[in-house]
Amino acid sequence: MAFDQLGLVPALLHNIKSAGYSEPTPIQRETIPYVLEGRDVLGCAQTGTGKTAAFALPILQNLARHPGASHSDVRALILTPTRELAQQIYDNFVLYGQHMTPRACVIFGGVGQQNQVDALQKGTDILVACPGRLQDLMNQGLIRLDTVEIFVLDEADRMLDMGFIRDVRRIAEKLPEKHQTLLFSATMPEEVEKLAMDLLKDPAEVKVDPVSSPVKAIDQYMFYVDKANKKRLLAFLLKDPAVENALVFSRTKYGCDRIVRDLKKAGIEAVAIHGDKSQGARTTALSRFKSGDCPVLIATDIAARGLDIEGLSHVINYDLPMEPEAYIHRIGRTGRAGRTGTAISFCCIDELKQLGQVEKLIGFRLPVHESDWPMENTTPSVPAKKVPTSYRPTNVNMRGEAVSKPRHTSPAPQAKPTRPGLAKPVQRINRRKGSGM
Repeated sequence: MAFDQLGLVPALLHNIKSAGYSEPTPIQRETIPYVLEGRDVLGCAQTGTGKTAAFALPILQNLARHPGASHSDVRALILTPTRELAQQIYDNFVLYGQHMTPRACVIFGGVGQQNQVDALQKGTDILVACPGRLQDLMNQGLIRLDTVEIFVLDEADRMLDMGFIRDVRRIAEKLPEKHQTLLFSATMPEEVEKLAMDLLKDPAEVKVDPVSSPVKAIDQYMFYVDKANKKRLLAFLLKDPAVENALVFSRTKYGCDRIVRDLKKAGIEAVAIHGDKSQGARTTALSRFKSGDCPVLIATDIAARGLDIEGLSHVINYDLPMEPEAYIHRIGRTGRAGRTGTAISFCCIDELKQLGQVEKLIGFRLPVHESDWPMENTTPSVPAKKVPTSYRPTNVNMRGEAVSKPRHTSPAPQAKPTRPGLAKPVQRINRRKGSGM
């Protein structure tokens, strides 16, 4: 089937062809006719399947067919969890909507709001937004949603993971009673299903490429390696000429920055992207990576969905994800648009449980490759004991000694003689340091 068989207007077909697309993906073939008819849609498809075009193309056509009185009213609202995904969706609307009347605008946090407010005041038909910034501007009286005709909730399960579900419900309450709703999610946990039941009316259900199905074009394998040697193995792999560029996933923000420092010591240029980075730093890092100026991008799961990185050759799971579904989203960054890709995972002794969960989800055991740094430590780490907040100093030096006042201004209660475990802050931290943790 070709795009011209989906009922799209010539202007859209011309823009699609100019963008280099010839045939619609499965979710586009099934979703576009429903959206053109004005039906609510519940779509379940993993990342990288073309969801954005599945709703962007028919939205542009429906708004162009029935233009509003002016561009001052928001007629389509697309809600998405991350800044990067919001920017990507906006860019797609601009790409597909060339020489068409509907105007698009994007808003998200992490940057000053004035430029976004200025863009809104020039008029917009289609608003792509992250929940936090949208609510901020609504509270300031700068955005009204009572004229919205089409509401799109993208990556609903990611919204749940990031704690945005309540925000989504508050925003949905501001929409007019009569509107079309499109909800897309890679997985359908119970709370997302309940949200779908509340928001959708007699929806058409579209399910393609379930989350347990990795792209067949991706070559997947793994290494058993001790945690301390992961940095050495990573540097060795990245020096292979076959690795044109690589997206490396770390479990934590601190881990991202540490990996960048380790790679620079090994003579490898890398940049990091995570939630503690400013939006300007994140945009710069992503631009350098996409342009090829920097071949290695280190990221937390904030980059697991929504980033369309053309020609990505390798995805490396430096740390295995805590949720097995995240593995599918991570490796889905490569092997896109008919290309092949490679996904490599590291597993230390503390990650055997996560490895088992991933292999259960994908339905096969990952092939194991050997390296110069085999796993030698077979004793799992003992979880560190948590220190009560009232006894924990704000900062400690390299010897574990407190260098500033405790976090709470009230004096810490003295330890009772019968409970020697509750010692003074410095003593407790020294004992933890001395235990080898």
